Amino acid sequence: MRIGELARRTAVSERSLRYYEQRGLLAAERTPGGHRDYPETAVDRVIRIQELFAAGLCSEKIAELLPCMRDADGGPSESATPLLVAELTAQRDRLDRMVAELVRSREVLDGVIEAASGAEVPAPRARG
Repeated sequence: MRIGELARRTAVSERSLRYYEQRGLLAAERTPGGHRDYPETAVDRVIRIQELFAAGLCSEKIAELLPCMRDADGGPSESATPLLVAELTAQRDRLDRMVAELVRSREVLDGVIEAASGAEVPAPRARG
């Protein structure tokens, strides 16, 4: 598929897709006319890359991690090193701390809203 279609299917800009390719996160064949031609598997890969960026990983760490992730049939990868697992565990712990800090901030904000309005603040709705 062409870059425009991949961008539409993943909601990721063409510029970002080019960046992923430049950083070695994504690969495309070239048509005789020089256009990028991505395989169908690129959709899942781009989504996974986006999830890893959202988790706070940098492109260098993502490039190191992608070969270690389970393959398309769900089989385990044998490339993960103990050091990489330790780094990812530390990243997960950092995210857990950030979530806890955000929950505390929301509780403080709820208290301020409650005090200012004189009414109890409704509990936040669950997202899913």
